[in-house]
Amino acid sequence: MDELVGRLTDKASIDSAVAEKTVGIILGFLRSEGPTDKVQALIDAIPGAEAAIATSERGAGLSRLMGGGLMAVGTRLMGLGLGMGEIQNIARELFRFGRDKIGAEHMSEIISGTPGLKQFAA
Repeated sequence: MDELVGRLTDKASIDSAVAEKTVGIILGFLRSEGPTDKVQALIDAIPGAEAAIATSERGAGLSRLMGGGLMAVGTRLMGLGLGMGEIQNIARELFRFGRDKIGAEHMSEIISGTPGLKQFAA
């Protein structure tokens, strides 16, 4: 997790605490909406990812009542003070990191197998 958080703080210019919360939110979304086996391989390749997901789920209260999907993730990330441009940069960096960890083919399967995600992968 430290490696990924470091990359996000550097490339997306965000605070490390926000970066860790963001990773937890995005990975939690991928777990619920993406291809299960591929997403789990990604989560397993990131030490600390399970803890980040668990932490992000504890703070999801009201947003869970508003529904799920990509819009709910966007709302939660904006609640951390992130704008759309920052969210796109973070997603792209997370996908690059995922390609490094589990390979481009598996990461492409996650992106194509998760509703609404392709727009963030370019």
